Amino acid sequence: MTQEDFQNSPNSFPQQGLTHLDNRGEAQMVDVSTKVATVRQAIAAGKVRMKPETFAAIQSGNAPKGDVLATARLAGIMAAKQTAALIPLCHPLPLQKIEVQIDPLPQLPGYEIQATVKTKAETGVEMEALTAVSVAALTLYDMAKALEKSIQIESIHLVSKSGGKSGDYSE
Repeated sequence: MTQEDFQNSPNSFPQQGLTHLDNRGEAQMVDVSTKVATVRQAIAAGKVRMKPETFAAIQSGNAPKGDVLATARLAGIMAAKQTAALIPLCHPLPLQKIEVQIDPLPQLPGYEIQATVKTKAETGVEMEALTAVSVAALTLYDMAKALEKSIQIESIHLVSKSGGKSGDYSE
């Protein structure tokens, strides 16, 4: 079977929409070398749900491992910087801003984690923002698991993005 036959067969993979797959369905890193570097920003969020007594202990600073929220915030920042090493096919990017905010939600009870990541590059920072939230949530769990094993991480998602060829997005 020639490459042309393969591309025209029902088993071929169209490139439109699946940029990380070539026309044979094999993984590839997208070539962004011809793109113009522009300012791009992404915001991601997620929640960490826990029992009221766990929430109270974290809020009062009485967790056995120390400052849960400061450690989770720092872990999220560090994770955004390491995204290309963690997620296959992600481009390493120069990040100009990483902000991780962790807000108490007494009614949950738990916390909302929000990460904002900004760059001036040829590709976006959605994965960096999502990675920051994910690792911050995992770190919060790790720091508080001595208090509760049933902590739940939920609803990690992209809130908004700006810049780039695909335009802006907001939930």
